[in-house]
Amino acid sequence: MQTPEPPAGGARPTSRDVARAAGVSQATVSLVLGDKWRGRVSERTAGAVRDAARELGYRPNLAARNLRLGRTRTAMLVVPALTNEFFAHVYTGAAAVAARHGFGVVLYPSPDGVGPARDPFASAQAALDGVIASSMAADALDAFRGTDLPLVMLDSDPSDSGASAHVNLDVADGMRRVTDHLLALGHRRFLHLASAVPSWTFDARAAALADALRGTELRTVRAPLSVAGAWEAVTLAFEAPGPRPTAVICDDDILAVGVAKFARRLGLRVPEDLSITGFDDLALATAVEPELTTVRLPAEEFGRRGMEALLAVLAGEPAPPATLPVTLVPRGSSGPAPAA
Repeated sequence: MQTPEPPAGGARPTSRDVARAAGVSQATVSLVLGDKWRGRVSERTAGAVRDAARELGYRPNLAARNLRLGRTRTAMLVVPALTNEFFAHVYTGAAAVAARHGFGVVLYPSPDGVGPARDPFASAQAALDGVIASSMAADALDAFRGTDLPLVMLDSDPSDSGASAHVNLDVADGMRRVTDHLLALGHRRFLHLASAVPSWTFDARAAALADALRGTELRTVRAPLSVAGAWEAVTLAFEAPGPRPTAVICDDDILAVGVAKFARRLGLRVPEDLSITGFDDLALATAVEPELTTVRLPAEEFGRRGMEALLAVLAGEPAPPATLPVTLVPRGSSGPAPAA
């Protein structure tokens, strides 16, 4: 190895300068200084590279190195949709905690606008410290399973052992609160307008609803998470033979608004002829008349707790499962069951 000459003009030495001084390629310099040379580069060559780097006073570009190693103090939040304000609040909560710890949060929504996101990890994994995945199907994470990138799951099956931590909302209790409210008002014929999106959170709501309403008349129909989808589904349900339901329990406020529009078009009074309940307590819930009885979910707190769990995992600390309480908000869309 020749005696290294520092770069002209006092410029900071680069890996190219080290490679030139040691008589090797830049790829070899990267292997040696990244401590990945064993079995690929000889001891003698590795020593030459280290000597050249030391004599030149070379220091790696930490920003570029962090980008390659995925140590960028960046987390990815995967959500099924940006069209639903709930996920905007989840992001706000996660980003607030991240900022206090010098982290950034990038948002990955489903390209289809709803439902499970497609695999984002193949291109992004190297630039991430961890992932927070909200309300998405497990198969969207297939490419991630088995890697060492931490995953915190929100509103998902707590028995999923592939996640580093779980933070959930007590959606089952939310449905129990809805049913207790409606049963106390005398309702005994129910329609459950369920989300057609496959997700643990909607399965948990349906199971709690079926258990709480055992012994009553309960029908379930599924609808896309849209006003038009709800309208179409509830129209078919009301055209079916048999007594009409006196209350429609919806998996989401958007579905409940679709039912309210349907009821108005049919000439049904809400809540005198038909009670309607939602879930989430979006801004939409108070934009309709009468305002929706719904279940309030602490979306920002949800995002905060998810980011805190990820930071704990990254720090090697325990992140026990957490379940956040929800609140029933009775409003004008629910009332006593109509007389037979």
